[in-house]
Amino acid sequence: KMAAEMLQFHEMGLDDRLLKAVADLGWSQPTLIQEKAIPLALEGKDILARARTGSGKTAAYAIPVIQRILASKQCVREQDVRALVLVPTKELGQQVQIMMRQLTSYCSRDVRVADISGKADVSTQRPILMEKPDVVVGTPSRVLAHLNAQNLVLHSCLEMMVVDEADLLFSFGFEADLKNLLCHLPKIYQSFLMSATFSEEVQALKELLLHNPVILKLQGSQLPDSSQLQQYTIKCEEEDKFLLIYTLLKLQLVRGKTLMFVGAMDRSYRLKLFLEQFGIPACVLNSELPIQSRCHIITQFNQGFYDIIIATDEQSLASSQTTSGKKKKKSKEKGGKAKDKEYGVSRGVDFQSVSNVINFDFPTNVESYIHRVGRTARADNPGTALSFISHTEMDLLSQVEEALSGVISFLFQLEYTENLMQLQRCGDAMRAVTKQAVREARLKEIKQELLNSEKLKTYFEDNPRDLQLLRHDKDLHPAVIKPHLKNIPDYLSKTQIFMKGGSFLSEICTEIKLKRSRTPSFSRKSMFEHKASACLKNRLRLPLVKSSCRASVPPLF
Repeated sequence: KMAAEMLQFHEMGLDDRLLKAVADLGWSQPTLIQEKAIPLALEGKDILARARTGSGKTAAYAIPVIQRILASKQCVREQDVRALVLVPTKELGQQVQIMMRQLTSYCSRDVRVADISGKADVSTQRPILMEKPDVVVGTPSRVLAHLNAQNLVLHSCLEMMVVDEADLLFSFGFEADLKNLLCHLPKIYQSFLMSATFSEEVQALKELLLHNPVILKLQGSQLPDSSQLQQYTIKCEEEDKFLLIYTLLKLQLVRGKTLMFVGAMDRSYRLKLFLEQFGIPACVLNSELPIQSRCHIITQFNQGFYDIIIATDEQSLASSQTTSGKKKKKSKEKGGKAKDKEYGVSRGVDFQSVSNVINFDFPTNVESYIHRVGRTARADNPGTALSFISHTEMDLLSQVEEALSGVISFLFQLEYTENLMQLQRCGDAMRAVTKQAVREARLKEIKQELLNSEKLKTYFEDNPRDLQLLRHDKDLHPAVIKPHLKNIPDYLSKTQIFMKGGSFLSEICTEIKLKRSRTPSFSRKSMFEHKASACLKNRLRLPLVKSSCRASVPPLF
């Protein structure tokens, strides 16, 4: 359909209060999934919808759920739980609650929403459920716990059930919980399954939950096309990754909000401490942090307090190859704080206005790549994905390209660094980021969580000496910051030339044909300067490494 022929929100028969809330959110017209799903849902049909991440799936089920509850409230009926929204992660649960509260801003007395996916005790959440909110949001395990404790009764009142990010439920280990939960539901209710992919797990859920569903397959591609999402890879080995990320960030070749994914928790702290050496602020997101802290970090990122989040996509590690098995075994032996099994960053969480996703460590499977990269280029916004990839990961890259039915552009191959001074700066920073520094960074974070904990607030009021001891404990020094590293020296700043405003990367020279055989004997430094002057003459941006491109690389924008 043409845009002019699209069904608009005001043509869907929605309540005026709901339309006002939609207008306040700045939604001038529905997305494709919303245009197709909302009318069908209002007709009472079961729906199985596949649409790529960032396409507006949450509102596609939230609007009809709220509309049906408002319609039922026109009749005199007692207060009951009428809708259940199942989510795989706590972060997504809070996001769904926020979205539904925004949509019910003009009818909050008539439609009450409760999120029970948090880490609070079941007994603590009991009073919330005793008030019988109209919509309950939670993970399958938490909902089942409340059903078993008889804090929640659904068999006589439930009218609608939504399973968001359905393809994740089984992979997060909720299969048994979900099947047990179904025993507590009425025989007849309307169901919605929303997913970014149609996997075998989704087909199994379809058989369990849906009755003659309407199936919506709205986007053939699981990611936006190249006009909206640009995907690149840089060939570099492990020892070069830190040098490369320093160069990209310090010279502002990466601009805007950026999500960086790494493959292990210690590694995320190591990267954070490394960047701090150069005065580049970043925050870490992982499963060790309490849910309140994780949501607070996401909120601060969305509000612009941080431009860089270093996230550990730990769910993808479950399917890692045996190459990392030894490392995992060692980490288990060392022990440590328990990880949150319902943690998820690369799926569902609404990071707003993310310009770039950087796979510092390449994901271990295709699905993880899709959902990492899906954090950018959401709705109609442009985005860029950059992946660092070593020679041992080329098979994984081939699998991703095959699944996406396309070739991910190859920027350049990092062979060796011409500038020894640049290498020396990175070496100074890396020497400061020791194992002890990483350990103390994690301890400092835990200490701060103890001081900010609401649960321990009463304890500290009764035991002020313990609070004083904690506050005046020996200072932790995660890493020694060397002030001179924060400044960009002349030999680096000279390379930042002819930048386009807001570009993700400077346009990389397609190839610098500087043959050692034809060049007089230079020292490494003088050779670097010779290269710089050659680039200036040709009005080319200087790559900080020797580039060996397989093909001519077009400008990124």
